[in-house]
Amino acid sequence: MDRKEFIRFSALGASALFMPAAFNRAEAAAPGRSKKTAKNEFVNIGFIGLGQQAINLKNGFITIPDVRIVAGCDVYDIKRERFERQVNNYYAEKGIKNKVTMYVDFEDLLAREDIDAVVIATPDHQHARIAIAACKAKKDVYLEKPLTFTIYEGQRLIEAVRDNARMLQVGSMQRSMNEFVHAANVCREGRLGKISYVKVNCGGAPTPYNLPAEQVPAGLDWDKWLGPLAADWPYHHTLNPLLYNDADECWGAWRWYKSLGGGYTTDWGAHMYDIAQWCIGKDLLGPDEIIPANASPTELLTFNYDNGIKVVNQPFDGDKWGVKVYGENGWVQVQRGEFLASGPEFMPTAVDQKAMYETNVPHYESFIKAIKTRRDPSVPVEVGHSSCTVCNLANIAMDLGRPIKWNPIVQKFVNDPEAEKFLHYEYRKPYTLE
Repeated sequence: MDRKEFIRFSALGASALFMPAAFNRAEAAAPGRSKKTAKNEFVNIGFIGLGQQAINLKNGFITIPDVRIVAGCDVYDIKRERFERQVNNYYAEKGIKNKVTMYVDFEDLLAREDIDAVVIATPDHQHARIAIAACKAKKDVYLEKPLTFTIYEGQRLIEAVRDNARMLQVGSMQRSMNEFVHAANVCREGRLGKISYVKVNCGGAPTPYNLPAEQVPAGLDWDKWLGPLAADWPYHHTLNPLLYNDADECWGAWRWYKSLGGGYTTDWGAHMYDIAQWCIGKDLLGPDEIIPANASPTELLTFNYDNGIKVVNQPFDGDKWGVKVYGENGWVQVQRGEFLASGPEFMPTAVDQKAMYETNVPHYESFIKAIKTRRDPSVPVEVGHSSCTVCNLANIAMDLGRPIKWNPIVQKFVNDPEAEKFLHYEYRKPYTLE
């Protein structure tokens, strides 16, 4: 098996073996453009996908002194106009000379030699092909979670990142929030003793798409929005909502429907299962058995790990959305803005609330540091793929209605041809991952 095939089919297991080589290649990659080392040299960033999440990301990145946002791309004109206006207004108020150029096609943005990195905040089904294209264009990548739409896409993205010596930071911002960092430290340092059980509360699977077809707005290129998805998906305004003013928080409803998104399982699960795996030291691997809800012998979605730990999608403490870890010495519970524990010995000595929801500048600064040092950021592509895979495996088990066995080392189902069909879907022509 050659190196590319080994990485593709053994992505997580191979990462530890090939990481040093990837770092060495990164040191020599694209000097003067992606290797930013001068103290006062700006990192030029382009944004691809300009919906609500991109606005949150923009509000954080734009405050970093050595970053300049120089481009934006979206297939919806009203989103391009909003982004351009907000970026220009910010720099004008600060007295900073900066030109931001807008694009409809992300390929045109990637062709610019002066752009060092891209922030990708498109719907999930566009993540992989845009991120892979960015890697091949020698751009570093900040990619929103969940990492990819399918498990196979994630395997290919790891290959693209490492073969092109790119830095990729996953938008799993909870890893830069103090309450979650403390929870992971308590668990990984062994202070809870042997961990046996983890509750994760993050919502459920997507539902079938049943919205009526509507007229596509004049300023939206719906065919380009669909990308590799089937061309006959009907438009509905809630999938890509119209923005009436800058105060609107319009989250596209595509994420809640099968074949368009992964439901809460991938949307919030990419955050919470990520923290659960981090706490139990499995954030570069994963479970070996996934049992869907209401399948014998459990009524709850359950992930079984080879060390005996069970991670269960189960409400706790008034239905809070977060993670609760049980060990032989006690428990810790974490959600955004709150950390609780069974005893004071597990509590943090101080609470720092600087890492706020959504606009989490320390997480973005980790990416900028990675660009300059050519060392992986806090959440590299392999970790993002592992967390995304857990979420996709959950949805696959629920679609099949039965338990599935998974080998996280070689990234394959165990003797299950039926489950293998869910690893990817057929892109419509001419779209590919190449």
